[in-house]
Amino acid sequence: MSSLSNRLPGLKAAMPEWWPVVLGLAALYAPTLYDLFNGLWATEEQAHGPIILALAIWLLYRQWPDMMAKSEGKPTSVAGWVTLVIGLLFYLTGRSQEIMAFEMFSFIWVFAAILLVKRGGSALRVVWFPLFFLLFMIPLPGTVVIVLTMPMKMAVSYVTENILFWAGYPIARNGVILQIGQYQLLVADACAGLQTLLTLESLGLFYLNVVRHTSVFRNVVLAILIVPISFAANVIRVIALTLITYYFGDEAGQGFLHGFAGMILFLSALVLILAADSVLQLMMKKRAADAAQRAGGSP
Repeated sequence: MSSLSNRLPGLKAAMPEWWPVVLGLAALYAPTLYDLFNGLWATEEQAHGPIILALAIWLLYRQWPDMMAKSEGKPTSVAGWVTLVIGLLFYLTGRSQEIMAFEMFSFIWVFAAILLVKRGGSALRVVWFPLFFLLFMIPLPGTVVIVLTMPMKMAVSYVTENILFWAGYPIARNGVILQIGQYQLLVADACAGLQTLLTLESLGLFYLNVVRHTSVFRNVVLAILIVPISFAANVIRVIALTLITYYFGDEAGQGFLHGFAGMILFLSALVLILAADSVLQLMMKKRAADAAQRAGGSP
């Protein structure tokens, strides 16, 4: 509550300067958002898009007072106008040719250009992460997804089969098709694809940005661990879907409980990230205690 009350006066003071910008962006990108919510973001593979956008807006809101303070009185950047032209070209190309990735990418360029023109490079340095974070909501080219997704699906299918077989379930695998009991399940892109991995990567990076550990070692190790954590979360989701189908039937596995398995994916990833961070914290405390003990025992 106190944090919100501290930010409100600054936000109110900034409104006369920024409301024309907000209205301009709303007028420019409202049609894009409408198309996204009724198209790309309505698909299971890209359902994380609104979450990424909401989290990025929250990060901007969180860092806005710091950005305003550090850019106060600093020179603006002429490069902002060049960046704005590039962003608008991306938008016009995407809108006219129906290339949604260009439209979404243009928002990052246009917003960065506005910051450069109004507050200079110092403002962009403060809020660079929310803009970088928005890249995770942009769909990758289909050829890239196809090439990289198949090995990932094969790996997830293999691990799922071996875990459930070890647990005593009647399961077999043919490529990315799992046979459990009388049911066959195809491990789809949405369950273990590249986009899912990137979504979980974004969740991990968001966590690192929010907690802001002072230890470089802790940040680097946790960032590296996000990759196997994301893979493990995908395996947990496929196992959950397989068991739901086995016990409740194919209709349950493809219906509401399929969406529930998506929640399991994010919850398991978050739990694993928190667990890994806790283990790293304990390791660092132990290392610090050992170092202090050696220092105290030295002559």
